[in-house]
Amino acid sequence: MRTVIWLVAGLVGVGAVSALTALGPVTAVIGAVASVVVYWAVTKYIAKRPAPEIARAGAGREWARGSAVGAGFVLFAALVIALFGGYSFSGSGEFLGVFFSAAATALGAAVAEELMFRGLLLQALEKWLGKWAALGITSALFGFMHLTNPSATVWSSIAIACEAGMLLGAAFLWRRNIWFVAGLHWAWNTVVALLGIPVSGFAMPGWFTTEVSGPAFLTGGGFGIEASVVPVLLGLGIAVWMLRRPKLV
Repeated sequence: MRTVIWLVAGLVGVGAVSALTALGPVTAVIGAVASVVVYWAVTKYIAKRPAPEIARAGAGREWARGSAVGAGFVLFAALVIALFGGYSFSGSGEFLGVFFSAAATALGAAVAEELMFRGLLLQALEKWLGKWAALGITSALFGFMHLTNPSATVWSSIAIACEAGMLLGAAFLWRRNIWFVAGLHWAWNTVVALLGIPVSGFAMPGWFTTEVSGPAFLTGGGFGIEASVVPVLLGLGIAVWMLRRPKLV
């Protein structure tokens, strides 16, 4: 029963903070910090357990590792699509302002979503149903949460469930660290935005303007790169690799 209570309290608390602060880049950063505070309070006072997944020790290192994976993932997928003629890039002439907007907005979403899906929901479901069921259920829920986004389809939600839900879930099961998965998620969204590609259907100014041509299964169409088959295959491959790896120290 306690698990149900802390799960609901955490989801409602972090979700409310995220929704109330999703007003712009500055408030998104505030929301990220507030989400961590709410998560910490729920684990300490309601779940009554330690929360090593948000420990400050090594947080920067884990964030950097996750960010490297997320940025590399997106850049490699975009390169493959470009080599097949799906994307062509031209500079937009923008730099610092665009970077701050993309990075700050991505921070709020990445931290809140990882606390809810991997920190709270995956760990609760793992306790009840085991690791594999928890991974499958959270991946599916994460994918179909995006069904209401602009240009979303059933396929785009399935794609996100496979490439992002599975990859981020596997990353958490491997590292047991929110900073790693949040860094991965943050870099993913930030780099997609800077490339001038819609982030899960939401278009933002980037460092580049991207011209899209070719079939939607390759480019992702109006939803963006996350509806392309390329990151789906790449994400599943990395997820399998992570699930087979021993924990790093």
